[in-house]
Amino acid sequence: MTENTLTRRVVIGLISTTALGLTLGAQAEAPFAIKVWKDPNCGCCIGWAEHLGRNGFVVTVTDTAAMQEVKARLGVPSELASCHTAEVGGYVIEGHVPAHAIKRLIAEKSSGRGLAVPGMPIGSPGMEGGTPETYNVILFGQKPSQSFGHYKGDQPV
Repeated sequence: MTENTLTRRVVIGLISTTALGLTLGAQAEAPFAIKVWKDPNCGCCIGWAEHLGRNGFVVTVTDTAAMQEVKARLGVPSELASCHTAEVGGYVIEGHVPAHAIKRLIAEKSSGRGLAVPGMPIGSPGMEGGTPETYNVILFGQKPSQSFGHYKGDQPV
């Protein structure tokens, strides 16, 4: 084999390896499809959906006046209810849950039905404005429900 042939093979091998690495990297960062149900008159729900979009989610929003039926069908406990409900990766998401927590839930393949942020904490995604509150993200669907993390704004604390 000549030196030029060897060099070409090394270069082709490096290009192939780099291309494979880029492909795998793209797969690791593939967007998550999330389906959101919200009341047609709720503006903060759109803010939350936009937060998800900025964080790599592909968001589909459905307006419905039948939010209680959606929550019941998806098994959202009434004490954890908020203004919008979503499904992603086999999980249920209730309320202003930060994208960071949703990604962690999916990556860890956490047990439980889903995550919830009860109420509408100031500063949570979609509820920006005012002085941000620290709030809990709750993992539900197992007995008892448990804290999945503490957040201020969209960041863990």
